Amino acid sequence: MNIGDSQNKTVAVVTGTRAEFGLLRPVIDELTKAMMSVRLLVTGTHLADAFGKTISEIKAGGYSVEKEFDILFNDAETPMDKAFARAFSLFFEYFSSNPPDIVVLLGDRYETLAAALAAGMSNLPVAHIGGGDVTEGAKDDCFRHCVTKLSRLHFPSTERCRRRIIQLGEAPERVFNVGSLGAENMTKLPVMSKRELSHCLGFDFDRDYLLVTYHPETLGGVHPLKGLNEMLFALDAVGLSVLFTKANADDEGAAINRRLAEYCEGRDGCRLFDSLGAERYMSALRYAKAVVGNSSSAVVEAPVLRVPAVDIGGRQKGRETGVNVINCKEDRVSIERAVRKAVSDEFRESIKDMQSPYGGVDVSKNIASEIFEFLQNDSGGFRKQFYDVCFKTDGE
Repeated sequence: MNIGDSQNKTVAVVTGTRAEFGLLRPVIDELTKAMMSVRLLVTGTHLADAFGKTISEIKAGGYSVEKEFDILFNDAETPMDKAFARAFSLFFEYFSSNPPDIVVLLGDRYETLAAALAAGMSNLPVAHIGGGDVTEGAKDDCFRHCVTKLSRLHFPSTERCRRRIIQLGEAPERVFNVGSLGAENMTKLPVMSKRELSHCLGFDFDRDYLLVTYHPETLGGVHPLKGLNEMLFALDAVGLSVLFTKANADDEGAAINRRLAEYCEGRDGCRLFDSLGAERYMSALRYAKAVVGNSSSAVVEAPVLRVPAVDIGGRQKGRETGVNVINCKEDRVSIERAVRKAVSDEFRESIKDMQSPYGGVDVSKNIASEIFEFLQNDSGGFRKQFYDVCFKTDGE
C-alpha cells in the first residue's frame, strides 16, 4: 500500500451496536494506519441507557467519536420505523454538509440501511462489509440486500456470499471475498483467563456454563417472548449456569431484556450483561460448553473455536453453518434436546477437527487496502453499472 495522499481521504465508519463495533475496530485501526482520516459516526444502542450506553466502551478504547446520532430518543421501546426515519434524516443532514470520500458500513440493521440510503442521496460511495448472507427469519435479510445495491465496494465473508452479490448485479471486480471479521477476531484478540473473566464479571468460569443471546425473530416464527420463555424452560431443565447478553434494539428487544432481568434475579449461576465487549465475549465463548440462542456469533465465531452451538428458530436460517451448529424449533422440548446434545462428550468429540466455513486471515488489512486503492483510483461517487449475469458467457 502506497500511502501517498491518503491522509487527505476521509472515511466515515458507522456503528450502531456493540457487536458491530467489535468487528469494525480492527478495520478502523487499519484505515488509520494507512493515514486515512477516519470519522466514527455512532448511533443506535450505543447511545441508549437501556442497552448499556456502549459509547463509553468505544471512548474507553481510545477511539474519537466524530458525531453521535440518537435515533432511539434514549427509549428502549422506540419502534423500528421511527428509529429508521430519524436515522435517515440525521445521516442525510450530516453527509450533505460534511461529505466524506467513502462511507463504510457493516451488516444488515435498519440504521445501516438508513446510512446507506443517506449516502446514496448524497452521491457518496459505500463500502459494505458482510453482504451476500441469507437470514430468512429477520427483516435484516432484506435490509442487507438493499445495502448491497447501494454500495460500490463489497466485502463478503464467503465465496457463496460473493456469488450472491454478483447475482444481484454487482461487478465482480468490486466484490472481494476477504473472509470474516468475526473469524479474524477469534485469532487476533487477546484471550482472557478464566480467573480474569471471573474477577471482572463476577461469574464463576470454572464451572460448566452456557453463553446465551436471544434476539427477536422479526419475520414470522413464534412471538419473541413466547420463544424466549420456551428457551428459559429448557435451560432450567438442563441445569447449567448461564451467562446472558442482552437482545438488540429490534421490536420486542426491550421486552426480552426485561424478562431476562426477571429470570436472572436471585438465580445462582445466572448473570445478564448489557455488553461484554469483544475481548470478554470471545473469551467467554471460548470456555463455554455451548453457545445458545439465535445470534450470528453461534454461526460465525463459534465454529472457529469448535464450540458447540444451538441455533433456535429461523432468525439465522440460510446462513452457511459448520457441523458445530445444531438447529432446533422454538419449543422447550426441542431446545432442551438440542442443548443436551451440544454439551455431550460425544458431540464435542465429533466436532474437534471441524473446519469453519468462515475464513479470517488479514481480513481487516485487506479491506483497508481495497478501500485505499478505490479512493486513489475512482471518483465515480454513487454511480455504477449493473452487471447482468444473464448475458455473460463463461469467459467473461
